[in-house]
Amino acid sequence: MTGCAKRCKQGLVKFAVTLHKLVTGSLIKDKADDDLEMTMVCHRPEGLDQLEAQTNFSKRELQVLYRGFKNECPSGVVNEDTFKQIYSQFFPHGDASTYAHYLFNAFDTGHTGSIKFEDFVTALSILLRGSVTEKLQWTFNLYDINRDGYINKEEMTDIVRAIYDMMGKYTYPVLKNDAPKQHVDAFFQKMDKNRDGVVTLDEFILSCQEDENIMRSLQLFENVI
Repeated sequence: MTGCAKRCKQGLVKFAVTLHKLVTGSLIKDKADDDLEMTMVCHRPEGLDQLEAQTNFSKRELQVLYRGFKNECPSGVVNEDTFKQIYSQFFPHGDASTYAHYLFNAFDTGHTGSIKFEDFVTALSILLRGSVTEKLQWTFNLYDINRDGYINKEEMTDIVRAIYDMMGKYTYPVLKNDAPKQHVDAFFQKMDKNRDGVVTLDEFILSCQEDENIMRSLQLFENVI
């Protein structure tokens, strides 16, 4: 895995860990309190039984996750500006807005311009408790900016530049101008198996599974909750 991709993964890990601290820091309340909370928001999530069936979380875990989500987002949804504000806190020395935009789109699977609790918990379930293939599919969709089923060099360059901007000048005091291009070239050298200029999902998954560092990095998400 390239150094840039590692930093991308570390950023997601920081995000997941912080979300864990957020949601598990809520006071434990009884069921009556949970039911009352469900009636005081603009968007009410799907039933917990349905979400429990669709994710890798128990009903109790979903209740705790929802309470933390509602505490931060009383309306029941997160818009992109709020998401950027939250994510930027993890990278005070850089500009995380562009990368947060891409990450927001990965969470917003319905393309509605907002993240509902269902979107949030589905992505969290994949990142924390999904299979290797599910985690790699989610990461591929993050990189596939135009969602055409391929990662091209322009998309990867945009992602890499966004990561550099996010990490900030203090992380890269002697960053060379051609560093993003070098990272993109290394990515395609590893991932583009048939040398057709784009990386497919199958190529991405196969290449990642062949890389021990990438496999180890995926384990960072496990046991966060």
